[in-house]
Amino acid sequence: METQSIGFIGGGRITKILLTAFRNVSKTFKQVIVFDPQEAVLNALKLKFEGITITSTDLAKAASADVVFLAVHPPVMMETLAKIKDVLKPDSILVSLAPKFTILKMSEALGGFPNIARVNPSASSIINKGINPVCFSPSMAEDNKALLISLMQPFGVSPEVKDFKIEAYAMISAMGHTYFWFQIQKLKELAIEFGMEEKEAETVISKMLHGSCETLFTSGLTYAEVVDMVPVKPLGEVEETIRGYYDQYLISLFNKIKS
Repeated sequence: METQSIGFIGGGRITKILLTAFRNVSKTFKQVIVFDPQEAVLNALKLKFEGITITSTDLAKAASADVVFLAVHPPVMMETLAKIKDVLKPDSILVSLAPKFTILKMSEALGGFPNIARVNPSASSIINKGINPVCFSPSMAEDNKALLISLMQPFGVSPEVKDFKIEAYAMISAMGHTYFWFQIQKLKELAIEFGMEEKEAETVISKMLHGSCETLFTSGLTYAEVVDMVPVKPLGEVEETIRGYYDQYLISLFNKIKS
């Protein structure tokens, strides 16, 4: 199947990110339809992406596309599935971008619809460098899998994973940005305060972070050996407090989105 049209049910952050990723690489479709009940959301999206079709009333228009991205929050997932059950085309691909709802649960709600995928989208897809794991319904044909993987290339990398791992990826690759962005921004501000130019600070911090990961993951050294290489640890006194925050907030959230 050639992808002539794509539909988005939900016009929020993720839809904007994915549409930007397509635009960055000049990826076009015969039709892009976005449904959202909020006119303000649609109008803001239309200002950024003039060629899209928007609708706040015709859910079926978006749901009848060749590939349908289901970009809704978990509380309205079952309601939305019930509404699109009879308008999905038999050979369409439905791509859920939400946690909590397994492929089996969605398929049952759709009367056994076979072509379902789950994708955990990454904010970095907005610059075509996201990590967007995907899992497929066991009944999905190989050519449909290949089609979706190809369609997702502008988003970044899309490893195929098991359904039960999607929430783990949500915690690490999707929300993981938020654990570091504020710290990285603070380092940049301090670097400038200490005398660096802005671009210089950005370059140094980017390379330092990349080197930190490479050293920890590929040097062959143990964690203790890695951290022992730098004798001065300005934040050493608060490391255990920060570790405790990770356990306190991340574990409880993971259990919530898995339930």
